[in-house]
Amino acid sequence: MPGRICLTLDLWSSSRTIGYMFVSGQFIDSDWKMHRKLLNVIMEPYPESDTAFSHSVAACLSDWSMDGKLFSVTINQPLSDASVDNLRALLSVKNPLVLDGQLLVGNCLARSLSSIVQDALASVEGIVKKVRDSVKYVKTSESREEKFIELKQQLQVPSSKNLAIDDQTQWNTTYEMLLAASELKEVFSCLDTSDPDYKDAPSVEDWKQIETLCTYLKPLFDTANLLTTAATPTTNTFFHEAWKIQLELARAAASEDPFVSSLTKFMQEKFDKYWKSCCFILAIAVVMDPRFKMKLVEFSFSKIYGEEAASYVKVVDDGIHELFLEYVALPLPLTPAYAEEANGASIKPEDPQGMGISGNGLGLTDFDVYIMETTSQLAKSELDQYLEESLLPRVHEFDVIGWWKLNRMKYPTLSKMARDILSIPVCTVPATSVFDTVRKEMDSYRCSLRPETVEALICAKDWLQSENVETALPVVKMEAPI
Repeated sequence: MPGRICLTLDLWSSSRTIGYMFVSGQFIDSDWKMHRKLLNVIMEPYPESDTAFSHSVAACLSDWSMDGKLFSVTINQPLSDASVDNLRALLSVKNPLVLDGQLLVGNCLARSLSSIVQDALASVEGIVKKVRDSVKYVKTSESREEKFIELKQQLQVPSSKNLAIDDQTQWNTTYEMLLAASELKEVFSCLDTSDPDYKDAPSVEDWKQIETLCTYLKPLFDTANLLTTAATPTTNTFFHEAWKIQLELARAAASEDPFVSSLTKFMQEKFDKYWKSCCFILAIAVVMDPRFKMKLVEFSFSKIYGEEAASYVKVVDDGIHELFLEYVALPLPLTPAYAEEANGASIKPEDPQGMGISGNGLGLTDFDVYIMETTSQLAKSELDQYLEESLLPRVHEFDVIGWWKLNRMKYPTLSKMARDILSIPVCTVPATSVFDTVRKEMDSYRCSLRPETVEALICAKDWLQSENVETALPVVKMEAPI
């Protein structure tokens, strides 16, 4: 592993009130392929304690001899200040804090979106139930479904969506049910007048509120859907999605429409917490995308923050330069693979005493200082050169990791930094769990096993099922001109 590793922590509950911490590692290897592996499943007797997460991180770093290699941690739930302090204190001893810990703890995007959607659905629970019952009424009888289709044809409703009863443990199915039903509201209204057994149909106002709800759930659904792609999406992808959600919800919360403002105000407040905790990480990542660099940060911040945008842009610009200087001053050890790639043979460090003459290497100590200073200046211009060069065309599908692989000789230090940044995971759960509305729970059989056995079984299954797949970015929608 030539660079650093990023960890995700996903805490599962159990019927015994004991927690199980799933610790996964994500990194980009020397062939520039993304890897995500389950490293540990650690039993936590007191999962609600302020030390649970720091204990799991310490155990993982120790088990895998990764002290000094940790870059970031993404967690499935917001942490208390005490938990964050414990984690920082632990890593300040075992692991140098990158950017003074600003990249250390990020919240899981999937969990954040799920929480917001569940709250939004709960705010109109009565209307959602009416729609759900209406869909059930149609779908649980073949004759009623045939009648519904017949009415749809008579009314010439253009919708091509099919009705389906939702699974309340997967919020995407509820969104899709509401969206399909709202497009077929005219058919439901006609069914209400033609079928005396169909009762408690949604009113015109109910349908209007469902349509409004779907409007503001759509960007959250689209963003979560990106997390379900087969390939692991890189961090830069999600800045686009996050800033658009932040802007849209902020505007909606200020709406003069009382229903829109009441619905979206708490959605905006909750997403704002995610945005404030992860905005810096996502912005740093999108700067590493040669199609956008600082330009998208400047554009999006001007939309979100208005006249105050310059100060927020400066935080990102200063951060990216400070981080780069850390890579210049404290470079990672050169691995054999990189040494051979550079010179065709392994490089052995010089013996400082081998130069003779009072053991000072012919006065080359001063030369070493000179090299460090001038290299720092050159490397600093490496970042500036990258930022000043023209943006690449905004093609829909772009392999950002592949681009850095091709340009690693041009940007030897910056490419190492980009590799670590782009491997930061925004999600702690697998693609199959992105839309979950319930917390994962360890089954009673596994709880009865020894912790070491549980860890071995679950990790072995993950490793056997996983494949080394090159990261391919999903299509990124680009509505906003730069």
